[in-house]
Amino acid sequence: MHHPTRPPGPGRTRSRRLLATGAALLTTLTALAAPATAAPRTTTPAAVHTGAVRADGARTTAALAAPTFNYAEALQKSLFFYEAQQSGKKPAWNRVSWRGDSALTDGADVGLDLTGGWYDAGDHVKFGFPMAFSTTMLAWGAVEYRDGYVASGQLPHLLNNLRFVNDYFVRAHPAPNVLYGQVGKGDDDHKWWGPAEVLPMARPAYKIDASCGGADLAGETAAAMAASSMVFRPTDAAYADKLLTHARQLYTFADTVRKSYHECITDATSFYRSWSGYQDELVWGAIWLYRATGDATYLAKAESEYDKLGTENQTTTKSYKWTLAWDNKQFGAYVLLANLTGRQKYVDDANRWLDWWTVGVNGSRVNYSPGGEAVLDSWGSLRYAANTAFAALVYGDKTSDATRKARYHDFAVRQINYALGDNPRNSSYVIGFGNNSPRNPHHRTAHGSWWDSQTVPTETRHVLYGALVGGPSSANDAYTDSRSDYVMNEVATDYNAGFTSALARLSQEYGGTPLAGFPVAEQPDLDELTVETTVMQAETRATGLKAVIYNKSAFPARALTTAKFRYYFRPDGTGPVTVTPGYTQGCPSPSTARQLSGDIWYVEVDCTGYTIAPAGQSQHRMEVQFKIGVPEGGTWDPTNDPSYSATAGPNRKVPLYSGGVRVWGEEPAPATPDTTAPSTPGAPVVSAVTATGLTLTWPAASDTGGSGLAGYDVTQAQAGSDAPVLLRSSTSTLAVTGLAAERTYTFTVVARDGAGNRSAASPAVTVTTPAAPAPDTTAPTAPGAPTASAVGPTGLTLAWGPATDNVGVTGYRVYRGGTVLAGSTTGTSLAVIGLTAATAYTFTVVAVDAAGNVSAASAPVTVTTAPPPASGGCTVGYVTSDWSTGFTATITITNTGTTGTNGWTLGFSFPTTGQKVGGGWSANYTQTGTAVTASNLSYNGTLAPGASTSIGFNGSHTGSNPKPTAFTLNGVPCTAS
Repeated sequence: MHHPTRPPGPGRTRSRRLLATGAALLTTLTALAAPATAAPRTTTPAAVHTGAVRADGARTTAALAAPTFNYAEALQKSLFFYEAQQSGKKPAWNRVSWRGDSALTDGADVGLDLTGGWYDAGDHVKFGFPMAFSTTMLAWGAVEYRDGYVASGQLPHLLNNLRFVNDYFVRAHPAPNVLYGQVGKGDDDHKWWGPAEVLPMARPAYKIDASCGGADLAGETAAAMAASSMVFRPTDAAYADKLLTHARQLYTFADTVRKSYHECITDATSFYRSWSGYQDELVWGAIWLYRATGDATYLAKAESEYDKLGTENQTTTKSYKWTLAWDNKQFGAYVLLANLTGRQKYVDDANRWLDWWTVGVNGSRVNYSPGGEAVLDSWGSLRYAANTAFAALVYGDKTSDATRKARYHDFAVRQINYALGDNPRNSSYVIGFGNNSPRNPHHRTAHGSWWDSQTVPTETRHVLYGALVGGPSSANDAYTDSRSDYVMNEVATDYNAGFTSALARLSQEYGGTPLAGFPVAEQPDLDELTVETTVMQAETRATGLKAVIYNKSAFPARALTTAKFRYYFRPDGTGPVTVTPGYTQGCPSPSTARQLSGDIWYVEVDCTGYTIAPAGQSQHRMEVQFKIGVPEGGTWDPTNDPSYSATAGPNRKVPLYSGGVRVWGEEPAPATPDTTAPSTPGAPVVSAVTATGLTLTWPAASDTGGSGLAGYDVTQAQAGSDAPVLLRSSTSTLAVTGLAAERTYTFTVVARDGAGNRSAASPAVTVTTPAAPAPDTTAPTAPGAPTASAVGPTGLTLAWGPATDNVGVTGYRVYRGGTVLAGSTTGTSLAVIGLTAATAYTFTVVAVDAAGNVSAASAPVTVTTAPPPASGGCTVGYVTSDWSTGFTATITITNTGTTGTNGWTLGFSFPTTGQKVGGGWSANYTQTGTAVTASNLSYNGTLAPGASTSIGFNGSHTGSNPKPTAFTLNGVPCTAS
């Protein structure tokens, strides 16, 4: 998201990319582009050879030579960029040393955990629409070119990043017809310039639901999860199934509630409004669900919606003067449907579009720079070229037209090479890759300001490896590496998406080698946490001091909330010492002194409860003034004080602590060095022995030398090996892992103190690990026969008896018709959706254990879905009266349709796991997990048009009691009133 050039303090903001993109798109759709002024280059710095082997085994004519660029390294770094964009709890596998946890309360305002996902660009809003598009494009690259990821060693990193963002989509989709599409308010976010770890503003969550939908947002998220399921299918089928369940629900939601999401998430309007509407996402999402499931009804759906896609102005010709990007997916649909079906109309649309980007159509072609960049729009021009390049590779690999195969391949290689450095500037546009790459992206966290300013510090503190900047804003190859230029120098997750996938394809064709040891952890560029002191009053009997804590952290950035510092001094004489508090910015100024030891005393300033964060001019500092002295007649000489400095500035003799841990400065050395070793620890005792590990405990040592016990060193020696292993523990117990089965090990323990003194070794203990358990090859028993409930026109709930296993059942898979996976779960029930009304279905269930053993199928159950309502509709009112741990819920169901009901089942899900149904009235209630169903009694099953019935129950909750947001009646979504 772009941001303005602004000095420290308030500044104006504008919309990122949207207005320029929207205006350009509308212009493109209404007028012919001028003929290109320069032809695309057809050579690279490497020598041309005409027989380059392609990924699909074909050869190009006059093909581009294998370039000098290391595509595997570029791919490696491009994936790294997504880890720099992560929000929420930083996973252990994240390789960005200068990133930390951030935005850990996202979703708290709506009672949900909406942490995770990606920050959009150089800002910190989580915009779900471009995030989902970026995910789809990344997954598409792996679906087509998995071998490129495997050969370059990047598949584990791709899977990590795809799982991270899909886990967020799962959390953002708490009910079938609810999707949270944005976290963070755009304008509020953009007014501030600082690192993600210390965000100061409120971050509201915005959703679409059955009452105010967003077919574009839901359809794109369905595409993202469906495409991702294909990537995970070979390695984690259960996770793939989980993603498909959400994708199916989201697509049904998109198809049912047809509305543009910015009408409901209005804050997105200025940033990511979908100018193309939602028709392209209905086609796109259906295509990906077809690819992921093999269900031909999705392909039929995609083809039936295809004819409604956008056309060139005042023609029936499908649009071709734009490209695949976060807004419009129809160009990707051309390629996918042409490749999947071979039908001529899709082939013609794909050819026309890609010809316009290469040789032109009817005298019109995308603009080209003299250096060969295809420039569609001023904002993020390289992103458009890269997306088109990837689609051209996918289509070119499948087309039987040899001329176009070579044309599109060479166009794609040329555009990617331009971004990597084959351009008139001889400069890479990928940060940290190649020659003269950008150093000053428009990116808050990479910059690392503590001042809420784009100009402080002058240099960008971090290397945002792999990020593709926007690039030239005109077809002139000109570029400025300026942090304030959000048109040419911002980065974004969607900028890298098609680019990354194209790199996977080129790595598959041309090879390359990722960098060994990448990345190297960055080291702080300055002292991040400091205390500066200034002598304000140098009096004969007192010293007045100003002490300021500074937090300029960025490796990673972090807030100090438990900061303390100590100022050490030596009283002269035996008289009393006075401490006089003075001005303070917030933390209490000290009024007492304490003795450390001997003649050394200190005053402590405790800022616990006050936040000192690199978030602004005043926020990054905390000033406290105080005076230390003696009464009249006393003697005072500050020059022998351990913390005294006559020179104003950073003072390492004033130690700073956070949470009791010293983070800056030095403490005074003790008068007498500690040379006394700790006592010898007791003999270790072994417990919890397995083939690969055990637990050691031992009687603790003690230390009397003054520096204190610091910990223990445990020596692990294996019989037959002369290479002992040194383990460390801060307590008198240690869990030992990584042992081999049927091996003998001996352990001894040594204590060490803060001065580095070491005790004698404890008595040894010897243990032999048992044999490894035999692999589990026993399948679980078959689950009980499923039974159906809450049967509606499009869905139902299945429940079954649990299976048993010699180790343990880890989950169940439900199959429709014996082969089609309807869903998976760890429980013994599943809500099945996406069914057709008045249709018979047969379901079976299998159990799975941790070893992957699959049981025999359960007995089948055949269920016929309810007929569709002739003209149905319903509203549900849900009102509660709450107390500390309980509540009474009153539910009013109204038939707003034109036909009556003869029996009804109401379905909804609680937002939290702590909400439970107790005793109820006027309905039969069941609860499985958070899912609740209520079915009519004998006297209230008939609801005439316009009629209502009231039901209710008493419930319990833990912590909070948010209301359900989505309801169904006989499987049909209702409006929540």
